[in-house]
Amino acid sequence: MSREPERATSLTVRRYEALGAIMLGGIMGPIAASVVNVILPTVTDYFKAPLATAQWVSLVYLITTSGLLLFCGRLGDILGYKRVYLAGLLFFVVASGLCSLAPSIYWLIAFRAVQGIGAAMMMAVPYAIITAIFPPEERGRALGINAISISAGLAIGPVLGGLLTSLWGWKAALLINIPIGLAGFLWAAKVVPELRGQSGKMDFGGAVSAFVFLFSSLYFLNQVQKVGAGLAPYVGLVAAVISGACFLYVEARSPQPMVNLVLFRNRTFSLATLSALLNFASQYILVFLVPFYLQRILHYSPNKIGMLMTSFPLATMVVAPISGVLSDRLGTRTLAAAGAAVCGVALVTMALLRDNATAIAIVWCLALFGLGTGIFQSPNNSAVMGSVARPYLGIASGVLATARNIGMALGIASAGMILYALVPPAIIAQSSLDAAQAARFLTGLRYAYLFGAVLTVLAAVLSLVQGEVGEDRAKPGS
Repeated sequence: MSREPERATSLTVRRYEALGAIMLGGIMGPIAASVVNVILPTVTDYFKAPLATAQWVSLVYLITTSGLLLFCGRLGDILGYKRVYLAGLLFFVVASGLCSLAPSIYWLIAFRAVQGIGAAMMMAVPYAIITAIFPPEERGRALGINAISISAGLAIGPVLGGLLTSLWGWKAALLINIPIGLAGFLWAAKVVPELRGQSGKMDFGGAVSAFVFLFSSLYFLNQVQKVGAGLAPYVGLVAAVISGACFLYVEARSPQPMVNLVLFRNRTFSLATLSALLNFASQYILVFLVPFYLQRILHYSPNKIGMLMTSFPLATMVVAPISGVLSDRLGTRTLAAAGAAVCGVALVTMALLRDNATAIAIVWCLALFGLGTGIFQSPNNSAVMGSVARPYLGIASGVLATARNIGMALGIASAGMILYALVPPAIIAQSSLDAAQAARFLTGLRYAYLFGAVLTVLAAVLSLVQGEVGEDRAKPGS
């Protein structure tokens, strides 16, 4: 009697056990990001910090993570995805404890940078692990199920963050990830298989130039908001241009580049990656600004803000697995384009809200954006990961995660830049606004939301014109 069905069932169980472990660890990054988004107005008031400074609590985490994702993805190809992932989990747990001990806004920013290092290690390789252990016909489903953990983290973070902040202060909200991280480490150590891509040496020149480029770009966008900033922002711009050129030069000539630029000749890989960046930029315009709208215009408590913000990730959590299954059967382009377009409609709807909007209206707008995100992400991620050959899964996973985090950082920076361009800094600095000030603040929010709508509609267009997976698989060096 053949034992093939039994063996196949055992392999399937092991695959989904590994997926479950990755999901438990993967929930921490979204929790950390969403907790900070909810408590940021409280932290800003607690430290009496300007908004442009408080932005760096979110930005420095995203910049550090984004700057190191490509490096960590390549490190996973060389050392093994499991080893890099487990190290990242432990690093993240330690940094979470340090953040809760921060005595000033500047210490908090510094500890968030440390947390970003751990996040880069644990976020760079999950897509590679999932793509390696699941067959192509199940890839969309697996990536869709994995998206549940991201959405769950985004849902849990605001609720627990708002509740803990209301009960014991904002520092208590930063401790959520410690027990989750320890449990995730023990489970992943047991069930995630040892996997690696292509061996070789690390490209430290490419890693350094990529990090300097990203940091300088975001520094420019943040500092140019400030009145009287002088030449400081433009020093960042010059550094970004020089380091960006250095990165392209190093990668084009390195025998073992951190990012083989041949990957970007693949139309599906390039356009799907860019679509992810644009969609996440629009998403973080929304999630960064909505808590300020709820607190300063509608005067909601942190607990209520957290509850309302969960409507976005909950909608994503429901839809993403369904979209992933459909993408395995119907292809990726149309679903991704439709999802990005729905996000654009949600942002336009958000821009139409007034200073007396009901909680139901806000929940509707956020849930609509979550619906679009759930439809978009699974097929788009499947398009990126399915368009590269197996030896390059680590770097492809790193590129996709980098695009996501760059999009988040650009969303926060562009939201702040639009706000400072349209609203007097004196109004932005106040936590309590009169009717006239609230009207000015709300005008700035509306234009930022509309800018986000333009970004995600562009992502929809790019999704439509990219090729389907398998038409042009990227094989660097071939």
